[in-house]
Amino acid sequence: MALHILCGFFLTTFVFMQTLADTSSSCTDCFVNSRATYYPHSEQNGTANGACGFGSFGAMVNGGDVSAASSLYRNGVGCGACYQVRCTESGYCSDNGVTVVITDEGSSDNTDFILTEHAFDRMAQTTDAAAYLLALGVLDIQYTRVACNYPHENITFKIDESSSNPNYLAFVIWYQQGIRDITAVQLCESENFECKLLDRSHGAVWTSTSPPSGPLSIRMLFSDEDEQNEEWIVPPNNLPADWKPGQIYDSGIQVSF
Repeated sequence: MALHILCGFFLTTFVFMQTLADTSSSCTDCFVNSRATYYPHSEQNGTANGACGFGSFGAMVNGGDVSAASSLYRNGVGCGACYQVRCTESGYCSDNGVTVVITDEGSSDNTDFILTEHAFDRMAQTTDAAAYLLALGVLDIQYTRVACNYPHENITFKIDESSSNPNYLAFVIWYQQGIRDITAVQLCESENFECKLLDRSHGAVWTSTSPPSGPLSIRMLFSDEDEQNEEWIVPPNNLPADWKPGQIYDSGIQVSF
């Protein structure tokens, strides 16, 4: 009898612990408590001078619903990540909140997010509620990472104006869908496929001194946040041999993970 009870206890404990493990590993909609504020003069767009180096893309992407981040910036790895952010002020905040893209680094008053005013407004239930939230300035919020979604857009490479063919190449990556991070980038000669690992100079900007010549293939390593799952992606489109500063090149590919 005692053995039967003891076995039942261990079985129940195992099932309980297994349930906890399964919940932990599959939790894709868990929310974290934090705080958020907004920066002024951002009723429509974000800043084109954000630390991620996105330029005009960082101001207008996602309809201007963008944000600076503190710890979530992660030395630039967090650039381009999407988060669902919802405030908790009862009677004023909507259930779904707003989805924002990280385009800058910054913190204020122990916040994780500094939203555009446009995004801050969208957490409210009504226009009057938005005015009330703006007057508060800083809000308690909950956030979770979500997949970015850019219908009808491929991953795009914007060549930085500081580049100089053939001596120096710098570019930023736009329109990355999904929920993974780009943690490494290689630049490869498309003919013999000799590759060079690039430096992340800041934010989402990747650079190479003395880049290879000829048409160039850009390989990207996509990783989840704990880097347990990683995958190299090779776009079908190459940078042309005569790539030019300021130009935008379509990779011909998009991801969904």
